[in-house]
Amino acid sequence: MKADLVLLGGDGIGPEVVAEGRRVLERVAGRFGHQFAFEDHWIGGAAIDRSQDPLPAETLAACGHADAILLGAVGGPKWDDPRAKLRPEQGLLGIRRALGLYANLRPVRVHPALVGASPLKPERIEGVDILFVRELTGGIYFGQPRLREKVGGRTRAVDTLEYGDDEIRRVVRLAFRLAGARRKLVTSVDKANVLESSRLWREVATEIAAETPSVRLEHQLVDSCAMRLVTAPKTFDVVVTENMFGDILTDEAAVLPGSLGVLPSASLGDDKRGLYEPIHGSAPDIAGKGIANPLGTILSAAMLLRHSLGLEEEAGAVENAVDGAIAAGARTSDMGGGPRPISTREMGTAVCDRIG
Repeated sequence: MKADLVLLGGDGIGPEVVAEGRRVLERVAGRFGHQFAFEDHWIGGAAIDRSQDPLPAETLAACGHADAILLGAVGGPKWDDPRAKLRPEQGLLGIRRALGLYANLRPVRVHPALVGASPLKPERIEGVDILFVRELTGGIYFGQPRLREKVGGRTRAVDTLEYGDDEIRRVVRLAFRLAGARRKLVTSVDKANVLESSRLWREVATEIAAETPSVRLEHQLVDSCAMRLVTAPKTFDVVVTENMFGDILTDEAAVLPGSLGVLPSASLGDDKRGLYEPIHGSAPDIAGKGIANPLGTILSAAMLLRHSLGLEEEAGAVENAVDGAIAAGARTSDMGGGPRPISTREMGTAVCDRIG
């Protein structure tokens, strides 16, 4: 197979972990006889510094023609002024909206060898395997009006939470399809006791459930879901929710395996092109030190192989290589690396060596 892949290193540790994702993809190409062409572009704070645009036109054009995109991270204290008109996150939100990437998949699986790294008791997290499906292009992050104004001598800010039934339907339908290949349970998370948008969400989810009787649906309020993620995480299979709730809940769920560094994600639309990235941030405090954990990016590359390129065997080879490296004791510092945690590069090598 021939594929054109865009690499967006972004900010902080982003370029470091994307470099290891590329190495893994190159190793996969060599082992399985594929040809992957890579093209690097700017996004986020690095793009603001370079061109005063968090999503330059050439970056967006390249992504629009690519088969898939692998991204590191955006943001950092250098660009954190809340009064700034340009922010790194605008690049990420912009590319999601421009490419129609409305569904964010975030798998949370606890590796048996990392049970001790979690702050939760082993009996609570052993066997946890959750797939979050987060709506990505609607809700309060994109709703209008969005403003700040002076009214009667005080400052007033407005954000609008808005969803259409079509936006809800497509992401919930995807969640049901994914659950059909897993344990056949969808948990739809909302705040229907307070929000009108959540009441619409619940109605549409119920309609989709009626179309898919082989998959069971349960409704869960977001606050009780947050508690259940800690007290009974093994009871979840596929969790589907709106944009902001999904953003918060998936970061909470990242505590389960003990490190943000091991968790991947995929942002998908109606075609095969997707944006793949680890769920961690740019970690500017460790940028350039060579100690960042690249496994979230490497596992995102596995999702890229599966969802955008249709290469299931290759995706499995990467995931098995990651499992093998962890089982053999490979640990970066965020994973409880012991007396000698390994470097970003060494972790990438540990995975590459097991791909063959």
